Amino acid sequence: MSLIGETAGPASADLIKDTTDASFIDDVVEASKTQPVIVDFWAPWCGPCRQLGPALEKAVTAAKGKVKLVKVDIDKNPAYAGQLRVQSIPAVFAFVDGRPVDGFMGALPDSKVRDFVDKLAKSAKSGASPIDDLLGMAKESLEVGDMGGAAQAFAQVLQSDPANVKAIGGLAKVYLATGDDERAGEVVAMAPAEARDPDLDSVRAALKLAAEAPSDLAQFEARLTKNPDDHQARFDLAAALAGQHKLAEAADQLLTIIEKDRAWNDEAARKQLLTVFEAAGQMSEVARNGRRRLSAILFS
Repeated sequence: MSLIGETAGPASADLIKDTTDASFIDDVVEASKTQPVIVDFWAPWCGPCRQLGPALEKAVTAAKGKVKLVKVDIDKNPAYAGQLRVQSIPAVFAFVDGRPVDGFMGALPDSKVRDFVDKLAKSAKSGASPIDDLLGMAKESLEVGDMGGAAQAFAQVLQSDPANVKAIGGLAKVYLATGDDERAGEVVAMAPAEARDPDLDSVRAALKLAAEAPSDLAQFEARLTKNPDDHQARFDLAAALAGQHKLAEAADQLLTIIEKDRAWNDEAARKQLLTVFEAAGQMSEVARNGRRRLSAILFS
């Protein structure tokens, strides 16, 4: 039984349709690779479904072709409802690029339904998916120090796309910034070893520095007090500082070695400095200031 009423009209026929388990892949997964698809899981006996259905149809029709609505009677077609762990209906999912990216359960007020559809329609118009929007929000939160907001947005992306490398790198960076190296390492391990992303590479480099770092700063500081030209002590001090994620201080110590003896120990300080830049992020103040100072030293 379809909830598509006469109000949908002939012009909406291609935008609103019923589907079955047999045609779900074509009607939803494949179709969402070219246009966002909203899936409404419902049943004839469900009162809230009868309230939500017309509101969804009206909002999708008003979106004028930017999104589609596909309806699934779970009594007749339980397979994909089970795969998506639908426990109550109505349950609504937004599919983009072949995967669910947003959704809600239960009947919402018409205004909330319109907002849901409009958000999806706007992302389709701009060429940005809801996942892209979430990643953008997460990045902004991270940049202003809102670690809770960043973590929540990155986690939402990973719920829809567990292999999203940008979200993995971003969430790992959040844990690293809050001092939880163990959790950062666990998140990094979710990505394939060959995966590359600036945040992911940054966290990997920072964790490598931390794993290799000596823990005691005092012994190296004492040696430098006695002999400021003890390059090995300064190098070890830089390693200890980097292990505590004090990357600006670590860079300063390494640059001091390079300034005094750029070829020391087969250019070990310069090589370590590049790892510090990677850990800080290639566009960070640590990297930018360090590269300027390094250039001044090398070309002086």
